[in-house]
Amino acid sequence: MVATPAVAGRSGKEALAAFAGAYREYALRHPGRYAATQIPLHQTLVAEAPAFRRTADITYGTLRAYGLEEPDLSDAVRLLRSTLHGYCTLEAGGGFGAPRDVQRSWDKAVEALHTALTHWPTGE
Repeated sequence: MVATPAVAGRSGKEALAAFAGAYREYALRHPGRYAATQIPLHQTLVAEAPAFRRTADITYGTLRAYGLEEPDLSDAVRLLRSTLHGYCTLEAGGGFGAPRDVQRSWDKAVEALHTALTHWPTGE
């Protein structure tokens, strides 16, 4: 995923939209590579992979701009990943058959994520 250049110099909703857009573009343009990113890896491999670290840093950095700290930050990252992954997987598989424009639905999903992150329920 090429999120770093997309997010650079942005914060909040603008960074979130850029991150989400880069995620979606990668998932749709490179379905095989994207599928491979979903395979769980042993932690020693992950620790030694600079690309994984960069992706994690940009993901957490994008959401940290919403003022989130642990453990809420990890919960928010999970919400973001599951939302983007689910949407992209459904879209790539032709799972959106309703006449509503898919891009408009995507924009609404990103807006809903922004709203959720802005009003995140903090604490355990």
